[in-house]
Amino acid sequence: MKYLEEFRNQDLAQKLSLKIREVAGKDRISLMEVCGTHTMAIHKFGIKGLLPENVRLISGPGCPVCVTPNAYLDRAVALSRKEKVLVTTFGDMLRVPGSSASLEQARAQGAAVRMVYSPMDALKLARENPDLQVVFLAVGFETTSPTIAATVAEAENRGPDNFFILPGHKLIPPAMKALTENQKIGISGFICPAHVSAIIGLEPYRFLAEDYRIPCVVAGFEPLDILQSILMLAEMIVAGKPAVLNEYRRVATEAGNVNAQKLLSKTFEPTDSEWRGLGEIPGSGLRLRPELARRDAEKMIPVKVEPTREHKGCRCGEVLQGLIEPPACPLYGKACNPEKPIGPCMVSSEGSCAAFYKYVGVAR
Repeated sequence: MKYLEEFRNQDLAQKLSLKIREVAGKDRISLMEVCGTHTMAIHKFGIKGLLPENVRLISGPGCPVCVTPNAYLDRAVALSRKEKVLVTTFGDMLRVPGSSASLEQARAQGAAVRMVYSPMDALKLARENPDLQVVFLAVGFETTSPTIAATVAEAENRGPDNFFILPGHKLIPPAMKALTENQKIGISGFICPAHVSAIIGLEPYRFLAEDYRIPCVVAGFEPLDILQSILMLAEMIVAGKPAVLNEYRRVATEAGNVNAQKLLSKTFEPTDSEWRGLGEIPGSGLRLRPELARRDAEKMIPVKVEPTREHKGCRCGEVLQGLIEPPACPLYGKACNPEKPIGPCMVSSEGSCAAFYKYVGVAR
């Protein structure tokens, strides 16, 4: 299956749909995807409409921008307003509202904020502006953290000294543990993120099958990938034989990207981290190792950060846990929409609310 069209074959999709119905029978099965690209694909291709009512798909915290707490955003805004500091970030962070302003709004008020396409672009800006302290917002899952690690290594090897990061990385497996332990959600199995798994491999998910009896399948992003992974999960759930399987073998491997893992280990160490909606999760974040602390903007550039507050009525935290679907939020499609987002789930292109709004609409 070399070509994209083969992963979107309607006849095979219908056959997989029938097979899922046959295997699932009348068992109630709730599967959570923890990848924003999966969330977008599920809505785009109408995957839920191919499943029986007793097989439910739940969108989890698959968007790193969405799970970044207001406290982080408030510090980024405060840094951007400090004299001789330039904050750099990927575009999807610009519009996420903090407690009183987004980076985009702060920039309109005169703050120093620059969108970049890679952390290396931020490093280049630091070299070109030696009089500024250039800060890159290091937000993302295991997929993007190796690129930041490589940039920090480049800064250490060749300079300059005025390049910093604001660590905000999240690790997916600890969050999956926290979600599993939340009985209100009731997860039967996980559709594991493909890009993250290409880096970390399959081993980090093993505890879910062995300790919690929750099967996991690493899945690709095309309709047949997702349907095949749902079938694999249903078979394990019905048989009572949880395991960690790899549907996305054309990209993800058992061991993952060993070189990326070594680079991460050399640059970062695990730390407790706050997730929007999930609270603080032990060992779910990354911080710079002590020998690299001089690159940490939070440690090296003091700023006064405003008291953090959440936006009244926004239920992004519950959406991120899979406790409600976007239309259950009173702001969805009304005060909060892609043009004027109030919550981060509506800002990011991989946010649950943005996906629902684009492919399903205002009302279900």
